[in-house]
Amino acid sequence: MNQIKIFAPATVANLSCGFDVLGCCLDTVGDEMVLKISEEPGVRITKLEGADLPMTTDQNVAGVAVQALLNTYSNKKIGVDIEIYKKIKAGSGIGSSAASSAGAVWGVNYLLNSPFTPQELVAFAMEGERLASGNAHADNVAPALLGGFTLVRSYTPLDVIKLNTPDDLVMTVIHPQIEVKTSDSRSVLKQNVTLQQAIRQWGNVGGLVSGLYTEDYGLISRSLEDVIIEPLRSILIPEFQNVKEAAMAEGALGCGISGSGPSIFMMSKGMETANRVAQAIQIVYNRTGLDFDIHISKINDHGIKILA
Repeated sequence: MNQIKIFAPATVANLSCGFDVLGCCLDTVGDEMVLKISEEPGVRITKLEGADLPMTTDQNVAGVAVQALLNTYSNKKIGVDIEIYKKIKAGSGIGSSAASSAGAVWGVNYLLNSPFTPQELVAFAMEGERLASGNAHADNVAPALLGGFTLVRSYTPLDVIKLNTPDDLVMTVIHPQIEVKTSDSRSVLKQNVTLQQAIRQWGNVGGLVSGLYTEDYGLISRSLEDVIIEPLRSILIPEFQNVKEAAMAEGALGCGISGSGPSIFMMSKGMETANRVAQAIQIVYNRTGLDFDIHISKINDHGIKILA
């Protein structure tokens, strides 16, 4: 087999309390990619539709990620051709660059008969994220590759853990049609936090992980709190506080910034609540005059999928 077509899913990173360490995988929105093994050595982006992104290998996150994989692979004569069909808008906050990076290395690894583990693929995909944002973070690529919820316990050495995914959790995500670049949203962050803030955030991370495993929805809800990043980044997102209040009033377990924004996620127990939340936040954004998309998705516990 020398060709594969895949679905590379969108992801929600941070999950309020877990900046750069927590993320989850969505099921209803993602890119499509075609990966081909070639007799001509090197990595080439041969087609890119749906976004105005570089096709030069060393300027494209998929190309950089695959090159990182091939640099470690034993056969240096392998070549890869990549077609990318973008469905996730760049700068949306739901892992556009991660989908391309993770999808590319997953597909190539599959075609090479899986010489690398999913955890090893995370490190290669992170090189795409380094190109996109200047920081090799794993909170989007890890759930895309492993599925479900993931925790990056450590970056040095890299230690990624797949967490439990309760069946009833559903994400509602609103994407305002404005672009917030990851590099820009990182620039507003402070480099130091108070001990009181850190203690509260640590408690929430532990509570969320425990809540996922015990399927304690009340604990999950109490833990979806961000006292460090959200107060600084939310000012970049129109109507953030009103969206949050509307979602919580309709029964959402929690609401926060998806990745670097501008997308906002709302986590709910059950599809009925998630749909009510979607209706409520649509009313809020209809008043803004901004274009927006709303996605409703169960958590994708499998990650990247083969289409053909």
